[in-house]
Amino acid sequence: MENIYDLIIIGSGPAGLSAAIYMARSKYKTLVLEKNYTGGQITLTDEVINYPGVLSTNGFELTDTMYSQAKSFGAEFKSEEVLSLSLDGDVKEVNTRKNSYKAYSIIVATGANPRKLNFKGESEYTGRGVAYCATCDGQFYTGKDIFVVGGGYAACEEAMYLTKYGKSVTMIVRDDKLSAANSIVEKVLNHNPKIEIRYNTEVVSLEGDNTPKKITFKNNISNEISYYENLNDTFGTFIFAGYVPNTELLKGLVELDDYGYVITNEECETNIKGVYAAGDLRIKKLRQVVTAVADGAIAATSAEKVVEDLKYKLK
Repeated sequence: MENIYDLIIIGSGPAGLSAAIYMARSKYKTLVLEKNYTGGQITLTDEVINYPGVLSTNGFELTDTMYSQAKSFGAEFKSEEVLSLSLDGDVKEVNTRKNSYKAYSIIVATGANPRKLNFKGESEYTGRGVAYCATCDGQFYTGKDIFVVGGGYAACEEAMYLTKYGKSVTMIVRDDKLSAANSIVEKVLNHNPKIEIRYNTEVVSLEGDNTPKKITFKNNISNEISYYENLNDTFGTFIFAGYVPNTELLKGLVELDDYGYVITNEECETNIKGVYAAGDLRIKKLRQVVTAVADGAIAATSAEKVVEDLKYKLK
């Protein structure tokens, strides 16, 4: 008999791991494919204090426990990059660099990545002065000047967090006000040590040697150019400009919105029966670990019925 999985999960962040736990615990043959590291981006978070039932942990410990749970229920994990999908017909096909797998259902849980602003020097200095995660890299800039690019919720939260390390924290905001909720804006404005905010301002470039030594700004109202320069020391530039969903694999296969996010129903099912999206890559109001694991559970339990119906139909 041909080897067919009940479910293949692409991605092993909180959404994928949650789906694996639910599906494997229900005795369905489950395969999880991950091209990078198990756990997803949350593994880079040093402190998680808003996950219900867990007083305090970090992203690695939280997802490592999820991974162990899924393994204990019989989920299979393989480190392989998925290159293409064939979603026509009852049995779906997943093609990686190494193998081709078949399954009755698929959950795509590939998440999203930080949005790049593409100013001069951004790519060159990523990891050497440019960062996208305050909890990951904030400590590297202890006692140094820090610039936070962005004016939304994430930028506000991370700017306040970075005051624990930086000699100074300056927010670079392209609009004339912060775009977070009033309660968060008030915290930023009243934060001690004080956070400086430069409105209607954008980053033009970063320049330096092995690390940035100069950052140039432009006022998008007056076009006035200004800069910060420190030839004796480096400084940090943290960018919080939203996320880009990792849905390249799904383009032309399932319905996406104008921003590339997957359109699903309440069961996390795409427009193709048996194909689901879970986590940050789908349209949703809140992107947190708790909503990701909820998506995974919903997608998995929704897939169960599809799998049972197909097995009965094809036997």
